[in-house]
Amino acid sequence: MGVPEVILGEGKSVEHVVAILRALHRAGLGALLSRPTAAQLVAVDALRSAGLPLTVRAAGRLVRLEGPLGAQYRRGVVAILTAGTSDVLWAEESRAVLEELGIRVVAEYDVGVAGLHRLTAALGRIAGARPSVYLVFAGREGALPTVVAGLVHAPVVGVPTSVGYGRGGRGEAALNAMLQSCAPLAVVNIDAAVPAALFAAQQFARPNGRGRGR
Repeated sequence: MGVPEVILGEGKSVEHVVAILRALHRAGLGALLSRPTAAQLVAVDALRSAGLPLTVRAAGRLVRLEGPLGAQYRRGVVAILTAGTSDVLWAEESRAVLEELGIRVVAEYDVGVAGLHRLTAALGRIAGARPSVYLVFAGREGALPTVVAGLVHAPVVGVPTSVGYGRGGRGEAALNAMLQSCAPLAVVNIDAAVPAALFAAQQFARPNGRGRGR
């Protein structure tokens, strides 16, 4: 499939993460470490000082091990929108993954349905980039992806975020709302920024592409 090796830091010991990174580096492969813990980031700093080619991105939520990541990707553009600034944390995680795969990202943040004039202005600003797919992040009532899907001429992926409280909080209301969208919309799991980015990247994958180095 060409999907890059992604190591989920959550739930793993520091020793396991270090061993995996070292093994991949010895094999001449690149990888992405997603959502490392604070202790794992300390270990990453130590590995970097020891010579492993590691780069920390997305405010510490993604670490890149240099080397081939998988398939080659055609030039393309992905648009990323967030309903509020509370959703930016996950949007930047997706952005980092896409950019590491060589895909251009255009982003507009804090353009939710509470101020639709901001959304229409944002869509106008990014229209010239001609995005092939939109990743739209929203918590609370999760309305933004449905609105965007009714306005743009490209596939939209809704990413519900765990923003919100009370009944239907922690992203559950947003997920349910996106699943009930009357506009054509694909939906990933709550806070699933990396799967959303990889799904978007597949739109640009070259069949039988060889791995690309960095």
